[in-house]
Amino acid sequence: MFSGDRMQRFKNILVACDAQSDSKPALERAISLARANAAGVTLLDVIDAAPGELNRLFAGLPGTRPAEIADQVRHYHKSKLDELAARFKAEGIPVTVTVLEGTAFLEIIRHVIRAGNDLVIKAVSAKGTSTGLFSRGYDLHLLRKCPCPVWMVKDTDGAAAGRILAAVDPDPDDPIRQGLNTQVMEMASSLSEADGAHLHIVNVWRLQEEQALRSGRLHLEPAEIDRIIDQERVKSKSRLDKLLANFPAGRVQRSLHHIKGLAGDIIPAYAAEHGIDTIVMGTVGRTGISGLFIGNTAEEILNAVNCSVIAVKPPGFVSPVATDLTGASS
Repeated sequence: MFSGDRMQRFKNILVACDAQSDSKPALERAISLARANAAGVTLLDVIDAAPGELNRLFAGLPGTRPAEIADQVRHYHKSKLDELAARFKAEGIPVTVTVLEGTAFLEIIRHVIRAGNDLVIKAVSAKGTSTGLFSRGYDLHLLRKCPCPVWMVKDTDGAAAGRILAAVDPDPDDPIRQGLNTQVMEMASSLSEADGAHLHIVNVWRLQEEQALRSGRLHLEPAEIDRIIDQERVKSKSRLDKLLANFPAGRVQRSLHHIKGLAGDIIPAYAAEHGIDTIVMGTVGRTGISGLFIGNTAEEILNAVNCSVIAVKPPGFVSPVATDLTGASS
C-alpha cells in the first residue's frame, strides 16, 4: 500500500547548475524538497574542460600566468555557486558547492555515484521548441545514464506544479516494468499531494500486430478482430486497476485515462492538451545492448514533450558510467 512518503526519501540532493540554463526554478524545487525532507543539497557546476586543459588554453597568451588565470576561472565558477548557496544557508539548509572539470553529464553522474546523491535536479539546457525540450545538449545523456531519479525542470516552473501526469504501463508478469510503474506512482502521488496538484494517470495500450490482423491477408472476420482487441482492452484495464489498488486517491484530485494508441504519440499530445506541468515516467534500461540505456518509447516521449520531467530507472539499474570514475569517456 502506498504510504505517501516517497518524496520524503530524498536526503542528498544534487542541483546541476550551468550557464546555459535558468537555474532559478531548479533551485526553488531543491529548497522546497530540502525543507520538507531535512535534506542536504550540493550545488554543482562543471567547467567544460578536461583536466589540465585550462592551463593549456591560456598558455599561449603573452605576459600571463596560465595557472593563475585557470585558478581565477575556477574561482569565478565557485563564486557564482556561493551566491546561489546563500539562499539555502538563509533557510538553514545544509549546502555545499562543488566545481568540477570535464564533460558535464559524466561528471554529474560520477558525483552521484561517489557521493550517493538520491536525486538530481536540473533546469533544461535549451528552450522548448516544436521538437521538445531534450533534443539538444547533454540532458538526454544524463537521463539515459544517471542511476538516481533525474528531475528536469522547465524554466517557467516554480516550486509547485498544478497538473502532474503519471505515465504507467502495468505488467504483473514483468517484474522490472512493474517495479518501474510502482516507482512512478509513488513519486507522482506524493508530489501531487505535496503540491496540491491534479494527478493525471495515463496508461496507453494497444494490440500488437493489429495492423497485420486488419490487412485482409489473414483469415479473420472484422468481428473476430474486434473481439480480440476488446479482450486486450479488458486485460490491460485489469492490469491498471490492480496497480492502482495499491494507490488510493486519498486527498489527491486525480483522473484516470486508459487510451488506445502509441505512447510516444499519445502522452506528448495529452500533456500539451491538458497543460501538464510535470510528467513522471520510467525509463526501461536495455543494459544487454551496448549504448541503449533508455527505452525507445521513453525517448520518443522525452524528445516530444515541453514540460518538466521526472525520470526514474528500473530497480537494479547500473549506470554505464559506474565502471569508470577516473575521467575516461563513457
